[in-house]
Amino acid sequence: MAPLLEARGLCRSFGHVRALTDASFDVHAGEVVALIGDNGAGKSTLVKALTGNLDLDEGELLFDGRPVAVTSPQQASAMGMEVVYQDLALAPHLNPVQNMFLGREIPRRGLLGRLGFMDDKTMRVRAEEGFRELGGTVRSLTAQVGAMSGGQRQQIAIVRAISWASKVVFLDEPTAALGVVQTRNVLDTIKRVRDKGIAVVLISHSMPHVLEVADRVQVMRLGTRVATLPAAGTTVEQLVGAMTGALDHANTGKEGPA
Repeated sequence: MAPLLEARGLCRSFGHVRALTDASFDVHAGEVVALIGDNGAGKSTLVKALTGNLDLDEGELLFDGRPVAVTSPQQASAMGMEVVYQDLALAPHLNPVQNMFLGREIPRRGLLGRLGFMDDKTMRVRAEEGFRELGGTVRSLTAQVGAMSGGQRQQIAIVRAISWASKVVFLDEPTAALGVVQTRNVLDTIKRVRDKGIAVVLISHSMPHVLEVADRVQVMRLGTRVATLPAAGTTVEQLVGAMTGALDHANTGKEGPA
């Protein structure tokens, strides 16, 4: 079966700095793929290239087996792809419900909708459902998110992404600002999203979390995918060795088609 999303030979330079060099990636529907690598390995650059946030110098993207050019985040969203970046990309002056439906507001029916009035009740109910599924602890759905803790803002961004993603959701360090209970909720939510047939791409520095929820692990180093490993049977030591180059491909699961 062809991957849902596949990248081949991606290259991108910023001046004299080569951020991606012949980088490849693939994820199937209903699969959790962890994308790991040291700082500067190219993980976030790759995600931006896959989701229309960064132009490429070279390379090919395929979606459902067909070549595609993803030229904007709006196009990626229309294709069913959502991203939670480390900076969360929330509007601090809006409340959690407004952030969740930003750009996707639900108009009221009839004349009021045509006059620009929004269906606040329906949007609030859907937001509450999303937080309940995540086990979220956002204290107020009416307060500005700029006044909330980093953990609460993280949860809002995650709920927004998983609520709108129909094909692929990218999570860049989703548990970084969360406590123990919230982290467990996010990991369980990742599994539930996968079980719905949605692909999940997890970027994380927590190797135990990676091995717990991922089906496969793809390792980047110096802008290139250097290994693809099954999570089952792989150790933290092997992952770290692949990231640093301490272990050769024969010991880490040779790079190649998944």
